[in-house]
Amino acid sequence: MTERSDIVIVGGGVGGAALATTLARAGIAVLVLERTTVYPDLVRGEWIAPWGVCELQGLGLYEVVREAGGHHVSQHQSFEPGLSPESSALSKLDLSALLPGAPGPLCIRHPDLCQVLIDQAADAGATVRRGITDVRIDSAEQPVVTYRDAGATRQVSCRLIVGADGRGSPVRRQAGIELHRDPTHHLFGGMLVEGADAWPADLQVIGTVGDVHFLIFPQGNGRARLYLGYAAEQAKRFAGHGGAAAFLDAFRLSCLPGSEHLAAAQPAGPCNSYPNEDTWTDTLYAPGVLLLGDAAGSNDPIIGQGLSIALRDVGLVRDALLGNQTWSAGVFEAYATERRERMRRLRFSASVVSTLMNEFGPAADARRERVRERQMQNPSLVLPVMATLLGPHNIPAETFSDATRAQLFADAATVEP
Repeated sequence: MTERSDIVIVGGGVGGAALATTLARAGIAVLVLERTTVYPDLVRGEWIAPWGVCELQGLGLYEVVREAGGHHVSQHQSFEPGLSPESSALSKLDLSALLPGAPGPLCIRHPDLCQVLIDQAADAGATVRRGITDVRIDSAEQPVVTYRDAGATRQVSCRLIVGADGRGSPVRRQAGIELHRDPTHHLFGGMLVEGADAWPADLQVIGTVGDVHFLIFPQGNGRARLYLGYAAEQAKRFAGHGGAAAFLDAFRLSCLPGSEHLAAAQPAGPCNSYPNEDTWTDTLYAPGVLLLGDAAGSNDPIIGQGLSIALRDVGLVRDALLGNQTWSAGVFEAYATERRERMRRLRFSASVVSTLMNEFGPAADARRERVRERQMQNPSLVLPVMATLLGPHNIPAETFSDATRAQLFADAATVEP
């Protein structure tokens, strides 16, 4: 027999679960199909920018995430050899004062975030099915989803299929929507550690030294997510047996006071690396199908915008669905237009940060020093980076332009990626 639902959401991660919750609360019949039975540690997706915190609040999900262990960091500091607080506009920031109502970025372990959101969806009345395989969509006439559940083949017809099934999105592929991809600039490794109680729980740190770009995001109770950016040519640097130990050893940083507490911490999850690149689509919807979150294109993880992007997607899609009785393609045009521009701006920001922080050697060091001088002389040149905290939609459009790039990097020392 064919089941019926208003909406079938394929993917019960952050975006899919948050959308299911908001729609179910409004009385819409929602079915969520999730591949996993236990959310894995994906070694990313654990830092919500201040602007993303505002999106979370607007969805009515902030309090439950805080109760599930969401941890705010209120201070930012940059560390590099020879960098003083006076030499960079970004060296020290009070993150709690950037946006009204946002006490700073919110950090939480990704599996915990997914679980609390899918629980909220179920509590709101959405039907949630996990361990789902072999999802097939057909939207030629009326949208229909066929899938395997506990060995049985099931079918559900609906008004709309939402693809929230991540970067490799089968829904996107089956809908015939093309994904564009930038070349990989560098690699990014990450690991969750525990036992770092001596590290300040309210302090996030970013910096570049030697041949690594390092990032530290505390999660409270002695836990912190550590990241390292490094050259793509060093693909095996933190791989295999001994990779986690080598990763921790890389955090013995001469320019970073207290880094020995991180190097001595214990792994609390896998040590994985992945390529840093942007992907995007020119089309976010096909007949009967709509994409959101990473399925609709993902931002380079170097600037940590994935969760905030997904939450803003959810708010825009929710408003489009609840504000219209018919869900034709035109209903989603405002969402698609806004997202395309938002992702364009964030691609620009990610490119600037990658060039600044993830290129190494004497020439790159000289470039960083020159760019810092220019930012001190012209504070508007800090805006491409501040967009990652304040939100790209809150920054003037002209910031994300070739003219800004020229002001930042022209005549500065350059190196090949």
